[in-house]
Amino acid sequence: MAKIYLDHGATTPLHPEVLEAMKPYLTDLFGNPSSLHSFGREVRKGLEEAREKAAAAIGAEEREIVFTSGGTESDNLAIRGVARAARQRGNHIITSAVEHHAVLDACLGLREEGFDVTVLPVDGYGMVRVSDVEAAITDQTILISIMLANNEVGTLQPVAEIGKIARGRGVVFHTDAVQAIGNLPVNVNDLHCDLLALSAHKHYGPKGVGVLYVRKGTRLKVFNFGGSQERKMRPGTENVPGIIGMGRAIELAVQELDKKADRIRKLRDKLIAGVLEIGDVRLNGHPTERLPGNVNVSVRYVEGESLILSLDLKGIAASSGSACTSGSLDPSHVLLAMGLDHQTAHGSLRLTLGAGNTEEEIDYVLSVMPEIVSRLRSMSPVYAGQRRD
Repeated sequence: MAKIYLDHGATTPLHPEVLEAMKPYLTDLFGNPSSLHSFGREVRKGLEEAREKAAAAIGAEEREIVFTSGGTESDNLAIRGVARAARQRGNHIITSAVEHHAVLDACLGLREEGFDVTVLPVDGYGMVRVSDVEAAITDQTILISIMLANNEVGTLQPVAEIGKIARGRGVVFHTDAVQAIGNLPVNVNDLHCDLLALSAHKHYGPKGVGVLYVRKGTRLKVFNFGGSQERKMRPGTENVPGIIGMGRAIELAVQELDKKADRIRKLRDKLIAGVLEIGDVRLNGHPTERLPGNVNVSVRYVEGESLILSLDLKGIAASSGSACTSGSLDPSHVLLAMGLDHQTAHGSLRLTLGAGNTEEEIDYVLSVMPEIVSRLRSMSPVYAGQRRD
């Protein structure tokens, strides 16, 4: 049976060159980078080289890179850190209804501390309106957080325009770029952002390591204590093998970006066209302004979970949305925010392509999906009622 992985939005396989870069730091180079002796200094050198690679990949300065445990920690440190540092100046935060829960829950949680949070609506494609962002800014606004690329439907947000507005109004701007890096060019100066979150395992690096870009001069109030690592913004002994892996992974992601993205985009478009031919299938997200490897559809009269399990029996790995909420029975908050009803949202399927996928794999998926959908619809009383009508 075929084994086809179409869940790169959840995680990606480790690049072989990343593994090779990590190996010495799992064996011989075991020193603590904070130690002054030769064992520590050698490891510190590798850690700082990884910081250089991460900075170069996004157009930042090395001292603006803070290593974390991943995207969730980066988002929380950015949002909660800015809010607490700036609360004497204002208490208003702006975000959107389609953010990853790491952002949305962090923002909403601050309401309990007296912060005012505006959650902006999106259009039918899941895109934030720039005019809505501008209109929401008040003299109390201290932070705007809008993601660069949506993790569920793949829609790209007008982050550069929003960042320019935030800069002009003196508001700190944060963007979650976890899904974007390795799929799109990401430059912190072009985006006009003050804070940007990354996670290594989304671009063929190891799990458990990420980056928070903190523009020089941006104040954060940290909520972890215990050491001076990462300029005291993220204390604790660094995950050196993970950081080394992230440095190499982000370096490769930038080097291979154009060639990989163009090839994956062609496979994505073929997959979208083939799935839509099944009938009663809706493409979710913007038709063109979307991640190159993202295919998110709603299959009417079919439960998304049943579709995922049926595809898995055929050797195809897919998801119904964010991996962080895959155990939830609730429909996607992203799809609901886009205006989909609960029934349609429950029938969502996310297929996310990566570097290892081939045209033959897409052909196989398209060969088995019509039969799967037909079988599942035949068991649906809603579908039977529609046919009688």
